[in-house]
Amino acid sequence: MVSDEDAAGLADELYDAIGLLRRRSRRLVGAPLPELALSGAQHELLRVLRRNPGITVTEAAHLLGLAANTVSTLVSQLLPLGVLVRERDATDRRVARLDLTPSAREGLEQWRDRRTQATATVLARLPAGERARLSAALATIARIAADLPEGSAAPAAPATPATPATPAPPVPSGGRP
Repeated sequence: MVSDEDAAGLADELYDAIGLLRRRSRRLVGAPLPELALSGAQHELLRVLRRNPGITVTEAAHLLGLAANTVSTLVSQLLPLGVLVRERDATDRRVARLDLTPSAREGLEQWRDRRTQATATVLARLPAGERARLSAALATIARIAADLPEGSAAPAAPATPATPATPAPPVPSGGRP
């Protein structure tokens, strides 16, 4: 059984490992569409659109765990860059569908292929048992991600004894603080 303290350490190790994997692969294959100097959130939205062409802002927001107005802002930033298109739904004109432009899709798919190939080369060198454990762990990692609460409210920090505030030093009369 894993104690709460062990679970916290395991959480740190999980984020460290995922962060290291992402940083190393980014250094190896670069960022998708590097000529645009996109933010991380913009890249994430483009990756979601690559996997889900024709989704709505609301659907993208759900997949990204963001507010719909945040995704709408990202869409507004990306439209003038020529990497995505917003089109009215053919059956319900109130609904807008998002998709990548052909050149953006090609750039993202080439980046994905480079990253996948580099990682697959390393995975192929692992013993079969390690690959099987990693495969099984992916379902658990996905469940952990799905179980994390949505929104920006951070869980309450553990209670700590209150420390008295240190009073500010007195301001000399006639002086400026």
